[in-house]
Amino acid sequence: MVRFPLLLVPIAIYNIIVWLMPDVSFADPLAKLTLLSGAVWAITLGDILLALSVVLLLLEVMKGARPGAKYLTDHLLSLVVFGAAAAEFVLWPKFGTSIYFLLTLLSLVEFLSGISLHTRRGRVARQAAPAVVESEATSWPTVEPAEQSQPKPTGEPSPTITSPDLQPNSGSSTASGKS
Repeated sequence: MVRFPLLLVPIAIYNIIVWLMPDVSFADPLAKLTLLSGAVWAITLGDILLALSVVLLLLEVMKGARPGAKYLTDHLLSLVVFGAAAAEFVLWPKFGTSIYFLLTLLSLVEFLSGISLHTRRGRVARQAAPAVVESEATSWPTVEPAEQSQPKPTGEPSPTITSPDLQPNSGSSTASGKS
């Protein structure tokens, strides 16, 4: 299963709003909250989009830190998302805003964090490989096989077999001598 970079969601939302709803502004307040200090906090669509992006970045880093992650696919897709976002920021006037710049910056952070997690995990795995060290106090007792006594030659000739074709050391056999 191929997973996609989660920061593609807020970038896609931004693209949908810019291209399909040109009269919607990212700077107009959607809600106003009065804080305990008495200050009024105006929450805009851009604020919500950036907050969503930060939460998705956290989830993306957690996804990249899990064991068994598909590194190459995830990094390549994150790089493609960053490249597309950077190209839109530089080339299209509608995307030349601080909100979209921060979205692009978050996609760069996603790509670089995935690379750094991957290289760190590889370095830690190489260092964590346990070295085998045996000390005399903790080594297991070894059992050596007992020496087997070989029978000593008695000098007696080998027994003779009554069949003339099956004599030991006769140098010929019936299977190879006759055809």
